[in-house]
Amino acid sequence: MPSFQTTPGTRDILPPDAARWRSFVEEFDAVVSLAGFQHIVVPMFEDLGVFQRLGDATDVVTKEMYDFVDKGGRHVALRPEQTAGVCRSFAQHRPLPPWKVWYSGPNFRYERAQHGRYRQFDQVGVEALGSDDPLLDVEVIALAVEFFQNLGLRNVVLNINSLGDSGDRARYVEALSQYFQGHISELSPESVATLERNPLRVLDSKRESEQAVVAQAPSISGFLSDEAASHFAQVKQGLDALDIAYVVNERLVRGLDYYCRTTFEFQSTALESAQTAVGGGGRYDGLVEDLGGPATPGIGFAIGLDRTLLACDAEQVFPHPSTKADVFVIDTTGGMQALQLCQQFRTAGFASDRAYGGRAMKAQMKAADKSGATYAVIIGTDELSQGVATVKSMVDGQQEEILLDAVVQHVAAQLGKVNS
Repeated sequence: MPSFQTTPGTRDILPPDAARWRSFVEEFDAVVSLAGFQHIVVPMFEDLGVFQRLGDATDVVTKEMYDFVDKGGRHVALRPEQTAGVCRSFAQHRPLPPWKVWYSGPNFRYERAQHGRYRQFDQVGVEALGSDDPLLDVEVIALAVEFFQNLGLRNVVLNINSLGDSGDRARYVEALSQYFQGHISELSPESVATLERNPLRVLDSKRESEQAVVAQAPSISGFLSDEAASHFAQVKQGLDALDIAYVVNERLVRGLDYYCRTTFEFQSTALESAQTAVGGGGRYDGLVEDLGGPATPGIGFAIGLDRTLLACDAEQVFPHPSTKADVFVIDTTGGMQALQLCQQFRTAGFASDRAYGGRAMKAQMKAADKSGATYAVIIGTDELSQGVATVKSMVDGQQEEILLDAVVQHVAAQLGKVNS
């Protein structure tokens, strides 16, 4: 018989890690819902053209997309990110702006798998469509800052930049191209190839041999229009007003071509790998129009679960949620009492568990101890004949007999005292 394993770049999220993932998303929901963002679920695959709008010069489009022709002859792709799908949804359904939504779930990119980076990876994120107000940029950034803080992270640095408007970006790209062409001998073959596709991406080079030439490249600030410069100045003023620390990083260009004006990235200084970004985003004021909708400004961000949880581990924050039972029912009379009592405890809102298969008292007590339960409810032949159960504290070992009809209320009261 064949022995199947996960496909390279994917993995199973087992308990208790899966519960931690769920808590991560719930914490994100709690933060962004207070700001009026509502949950959206977009398809995991779309027409290939939706994602080609990310930019023909990006690796996501040219190398990393999982695309295929389906049985109906449609050329589709698994989503490599979710902003494009959200903007397609806006263009299709035309909700009233401003439209503020949040999402979570897996994305897919065919790239080299490494620690904290997989071919199937989960993100949470927000998108706000319908306003070009720079203070909306501030509010969106502030949500990510608050979320990181709620996780307990303290070593996260916010980098911000402005890519200006389309004309500003075009002039800057031309200046970069001329500059790097004049220093072509100092670039690696990989960066030379990148230069031909998108000069902005050369600024992302992490190769030590290229840092000097990249550091001397022209800065975007010298190419911003008055409108774009004013927008960026107001973003910085808003961040200052909220006491949000930031670093202006004029080499920050982000990985997708749809970004304009405000761009930002969060980096964890607690991570020691070369990949320290835990999230980022920016403005994409032309994307909805590119997808067939009306001209609609937009801004958003995405946060990666894997790398953010690695940062949490590095800072020893946001631990796994408790999986301990409140009550463990031990039944040596056949199991029917355990079946009924567990159901009653669960209906009352308490986590309860039991052993199966008619195991001996000693084995069931070991299972109760392993469960981490606060109380054990024990029913043997003698107890059942008397209509009682023995309630034992797994903390101090004290026990008492309680009428079966009252055992749920009694234990609930005791648990209430413990948890108060």
